[in-house]
Amino acid sequence: MTPHPAPAPSPAPAPSLSDLSALAALADPSAVPAQAAQVLRALALDEDLKWRVPADPVLGPPARRIARRYVAGETLPDALERARGILAAGHRVNVEYLGESCRDPQRATAETEVFLAAARALPPGCSVSLDLSHIGLAVDPGLALANAARLARATAATGRELMISAEGSGRTDAVLAVHRTLCEDFDHVGITVQARLHRTVEDLPELLTRPGRIRLVKGAFLEPERIAHRRESPALADAYLEYARLLADSGHRCSFATHDRELVERIVRHLEGREPADAPWEFETLLGLGPGLLDTLAERGHPTREYVVFGTEWWLYVCNRLAEDPQRLLRALVDAAA
Repeated sequence: MTPHPAPAPSPAPAPSLSDLSALAALADPSAVPAQAAQVLRALALDEDLKWRVPADPVLGPPARRIARRYVAGETLPDALERARGILAAGHRVNVEYLGESCRDPQRATAETEVFLAAARALPPGCSVSLDLSHIGLAVDPGLALANAARLARATAATGRELMISAEGSGRTDAVLAVHRTLCEDFDHVGITVQARLHRTVEDLPELLTRPGRIRLVKGAFLEPERIAHRRESPALADAYLEYARLLADSGHRCSFATHDRELVERIVRHLEGREPADAPWEFETLLGLGPGLLDTLAERGHPTREYVVFGTEWWLYVCNRLAEDPQRLLRALVDAAA
């Protein structure tokens, strides 16, 4: 039986205008940082990777070396050791047990126990921070509220703040709803708002009527432009400064959480003439990103805080840190090879 000849390969289709535009963008060196940030934010949305990368025998070790710059360690004792050092340097501490998008109700409740242990063990000057989706929001808002109320009672008993972290815009309504209910019974539960989100201009005035610290961040999540300012947009810096001035003038407890030195200096200038000794504001930076900035601010009399994270689910957090400034990729390469 004579075999049929293999069909001749079809000619490759001519590239479309959109294909050529994409290639042109790739060839433009100025576009590379933004593209790298988009890739990293997309990786940070892949929940499967938060388990696979740390456990991978090839990727795990270099990824851990990168993570050491931003993560205190994988256990509560690791976070306690780092917190004591930061307190000794004259800064407050915000401690978070890493994890998000927990979709198992039993596990969400079990993870709450780690936060409760942190509330009991951390020294004075430390607040506890969390993602509500770590303790049940991705399963049921009622579960998240019940677990968050347990944490609110525990932190109130130990005289420390409880800070609710920001999550992607798809969860913002649910996060704010849980916070609103908690504020009916507690006055020490803070909330994080993202200057990037267009909705913040409407959310912030209502949040100012609630007790608890308001933590202002730029926002690191992958969001469409119809919902959020681009990270590299001048409009984001303008929005952050507008909200920071509003918070400063309100007298409400607040945290200016940014590593943008120009923004920090503009906020400091806005605060000139106000007594910082018992100030309701503080400046906050993330572990590994701004100790020199905090030292300078503390020397000028401003309250300061460093944000310390720990846990085994560090991969997505590290991706977001690298995405905020693609120049950090170069440092990550050095750390990975160390």
